[in-house]
Amino acid sequence: MQNQVRVAVVQAGSILIDKEANIDKAVSLTRAAANRGAKIVLFPEAFIPGHPRVLNFGLKGGQPTAEGRRLRDLYRQNSLSANDPALAPLAKVAAETGVFLAVGLTEWSGGGRFYCSLFFWSPKGDFLGQDRKIKLTGTERQVWDQGDFNVLTVLETTYGKTGTILSGENYLPLMRAALYARWVSLYLAPTSEAKPTWQCTIRHIALEGQCFVLSCNQYLSREMIPEDLGADFEATEREQICQGGSAIVGPCGEYLAGPLFNQEGILTADLDLAQIDEVRKEFDPSGHFGHRSQAN
Repeated sequence: MQNQVRVAVVQAGSILIDKEANIDKAVSLTRAAANRGAKIVLFPEAFIPGHPRVLNFGLKGGQPTAEGRRLRDLYRQNSLSANDPALAPLAKVAAETGVFLAVGLTEWSGGGRFYCSLFFWSPKGDFLGQDRKIKLTGTERQVWDQGDFNVLTVLETTYGKTGTILSGENYLPLMRAALYARWVSLYLAPTSEAKPTWQCTIRHIALEGQCFVLSCNQYLSREMIPEDLGADFEATEREQICQGGSAIVGPCGEYLAGPLFNQEGILTADLDLAQIDEVRKEFDPSGHFGHRSQAN
């Protein structure tokens, strides 16, 4: 396992309901992060084709409209499956840049279900699988299906065990504890949560889990919303739809980069993964202090 790694979180807004444009944007931003030396690159929750925070799909009040059905069908058409050829550019850029790439997207599965997922590619461009969101909040419950409660995503990487919990799921203490018990060194927390208290959450998780936390959100302003979505857009009076708040946090709860607000940008930080073993000699959230190896 390599002990030193530069990581990047990409804070960028989606081009709503346009998967090709978002894939192109993700490829460009991945190259930009790699040019800054990043070997792990994380994108926000539902970056492709965009988070439904600004859409109600005609379901407000429980009464669907014809326009709402049209937008929902358009949203589905711009979602992706694991074997979708449209994802090839992401696999290609991961291989060309040699990065471990994680991208949030809306997944349309072969079973005809919608999931809020995080897809992973290896530095060789191999698809490593996905994490599907289990705990849905707010209007997400009108759009996405729940993931499998029996699946907790932890990947073995060159940089140790990498685990994922999506957005509001991070408020579930037993879910966090299950991830800590898998001895994760890198904890990925892509989100759509921009409340100030989210910063308290990710810093607490880093300290509680004795791990590095990569938290990634979008920055989205009103001017970034396509005009043809205006009829279904609920936040027309707000200049900033999502202010961001992406950050990278060390295992003692300290900021290593960010938080970044009110703009798009890429945050990077150099991580010393040997620090994990050191801090767990003082406190191990799920085992006897310092008496476990990462092979367990």
